[in-house]
Amino acid sequence: MTGKRIISAWVAIALVGGVMTSLPARAQEAQPGAASPAGTRKVGTVKSITGNALIIHPDAGADVNVSVADSTRIVRLAPGQTDLKSATPMVLNEVQVGDRMLVRGTPGSAPDSIVAASIVVMKASDVSQKQQQQLQDWQRRGAGGIVTAVDAASGSITIASTPTVSYVIKTSPSTGFLRYAPNSIKFSDAVKGAFDQVKTGDQLRARGNRSSDGKEVAAEEVISGTFRNIAGTVTAIDAANSAVTVKDILAKKTVVVKLTADSQMRKLPPQLAQRIAFVLKGPAGAQGGAASPASAGGPAPGPGAGTPGGPTSGGPGGGPGQRPGGAPDFQQMVSRLPAVTLADLQKDDAVMIVSTAGTGGSEVTAITLLSGVEPILTASPNGLGAAALLSGWNLSAPGGGEGPQ
Repeated sequence: MTGKRIISAWVAIALVGGVMTSLPARAQEAQPGAASPAGTRKVGTVKSITGNALIIHPDAGADVNVSVADSTRIVRLAPGQTDLKSATPMVLNEVQVGDRMLVRGTPGSAPDSIVAASIVVMKASDVSQKQQQQLQDWQRRGAGGIVTAVDAASGSITIASTPTVSYVIKTSPSTGFLRYAPNSIKFSDAVKGAFDQVKTGDQLRARGNRSSDGKEVAAEEVISGTFRNIAGTVTAIDAANSAVTVKDILAKKTVVVKLTADSQMRKLPPQLAQRIAFVLKGPAGAQGGAASPASAGGPAPGPGAGTPGGPTSGGPGGGPGQRPGGAPDFQQMVSRLPAVTLADLQKDDAVMIVSTAGTGGSEVTAITLLSGVEPILTASPNGLGAAALLSGWNLSAPGGGEGPQ
């Protein structure tokens, strides 16, 4: 989960599925590979159950066969809990495929096997429920956008959610930081980060309480990543290799964009594209909700839209309505647009793309590709407005959901 895989076995349990919490005080000595009273330990997901034998798929390495004896202590730990005192006893027949567990014991007679002395289980159903709660909290109290300024002295980060709406993210020593992995936008692949890793141009999300005017967020958690924004026209289509060549007006050069099964491809309806272009042309775009794309043929705002703390207000993965301050939630709007395939693209189509940062070459992998954007690029010929609109469209939802993939 953490990219270093397991800071400690307990961290792997506590962070499963994006459930962020602190390290249990009693478990800080449990480093991967460290000796323990029980001899060895493994963390993974239950793959199969046959009688008193389990097979778990660990976070790294080969599957492990686990033998469970009558004397094996099995407890259930809720996601987010950090102390085994809160764990409740359970029996083996309550364990199901898909559950997460930490096994401590002695090596078995066969390779990759453990005779379990104790097992800590995190039920898949509990993880799913916790993920949903986390996702809802990110929706309710989150804010996301492109980093436009970083002030190390004050610990604040300014992000642009749209070309006309910005937020100041206030961090503190207690703020938790994560970074998206270089070639992944999955929250589950994020690694532990730090304030000094955040830089201008990054895409960032923060969760915390807002100020009374809605313009500042006292961040409890921050996740950020470096991605590439591409805006331009398709100059070639390579169906055999699932790739398109795009003349990028942002970088002012041609780039080959690979498309994978994980690439999200959507198309803006003409009316909505025209409305967003109207926002970019300003000054009406600076008047808050009057130029909201969500009101121009896009999904209708849900209950609570525009109300701080309402069901669809604010932040990553949020609903399609207005955020406090009038900024439309483009991420959910995009996720609800009609899906397209490579076969639907044509030469000279205008596209906006969020991709991996790449490795310095001329080829990147698409995370999100949006077509039907010619009015937007016309309204923003240098592509800067289009780049700002791309903020937040690429990232998978914190809390374990994959978001608008």
